[in-house]
Amino acid sequence: MGVYDERRQGLYDWMEQEAVALAMFEDFEGRRDPSLRWLTGHPGDALLFLSQDRQSLLVPWDINMARCYAHADMAIPYGEMDRQPDRAIRQAADLFKTPLGSRVEIPPVTPYPVFLRYVESVNSFDILCRSNGLHEAAQERRAIKDGEELRIYRKAAEITNEVIDLLEQNVTAGKLRTEIDAALFIEAEGRKRGGEGTGFETLAAGPGRSFGIHAFPPYTAGPFASEGMSILDFGLKYEGYTTDVTLTFVRGTLSGRQEKMLSLTEKAYALALSMVKEGVSARGMAASVDAFFGKSKKAMPHALGHGIGMEAHEAPFLRNRADNTWQLKPGMIFTLEPGLYDPACGGCRLENDILLTGEGAEVLTRARIIRL
Repeated sequence: MGVYDERRQGLYDWMEQEAVALAMFEDFEGRRDPSLRWLTGHPGDALLFLSQDRQSLLVPWDINMARCYAHADMAIPYGEMDRQPDRAIRQAADLFKTPLGSRVEIPPVTPYPVFLRYVESVNSFDILCRSNGLHEAAQERRAIKDGEELRIYRKAAEITNEVIDLLEQNVTAGKLRTEIDAALFIEAEGRKRGGEGTGFETLAAGPGRSFGIHAFPPYTAGPFASEGMSILDFGLKYEGYTTDVTLTFVRGTLSGRQEKMLSLTEKAYALALSMVKEGVSARGMAASVDAFFGKSKKAMPHALGHGIGMEAHEAPFLRNRADNTWQLKPGMIFTLEPGLYDPACGGCRLENDILLTGEGAEVLTRARIIRL
């Protein structure tokens, strides 16, 4: 059994328990869901149907791409269904001989007017559009990476580490002087090494803009790594999986306040890393780092970290919120990214990607605070 078959089997089991006869995943512009790629290997722009008889049907916009990448039991071009998802549901139900009146689950992000159209058009079935359904079950399973995912992610991290080293060399040599220089260098070097591009838009903020958690615009023609603190936040995508790292570049003589920010950020990162163990509360970790900053009358305005994989932000979530019930488990990959920001001093952040194994934390990436 292949890796995609194994992933689908877990969801078939879930469907059987929940008496769901047919389920649809949708990955088109406006309603992206990387679970479709996780379940089939197809890079996107498709519908995926899972049936109670443990069969899968891919409905791709580009059938030629599906023949290259997809692993599904059947594939029918979307054009043969007039590119209408309600018609696709009806045809999938006919193909799988889904009993009339059965429960058919659609993505929870489906807009209400579209849901009403499904209810009217596919009126021979009980259409489910809900939270805590099959799609969340898929996201929960994606939080714990399997062996194939770990292989891919280690390669993505290897590429990212190579680019980090090159960034330090080229910034030190004065070859990357602007935010645009840094951002485009990352894109080019990642692709040269077999990557699919960046996992999200690179954030390159020179000293005058690093006070923002996410600088806007993400990068400009302004100076980068000049006097003060500059932030560079990026991820490189490889076979569908993205890394997410943040480096802080420091140049010149800093003020006492700036040095304090850097020191606290490094200590907060070390504290968080020391807590990474199986069964640890993700909220508890975030609360501990918040308390650490609070002792110095500082506050981190964002979460401690988040899961990382096919999306730049996915489960588990390391944030200090009452609704956060995640606990760390082996196979999870997540970021640790403490940071501090000040309109007068600029900002600093240190972010790496961490894998929790049976032996403890494995730091996959080598982001750091770089003093020039």
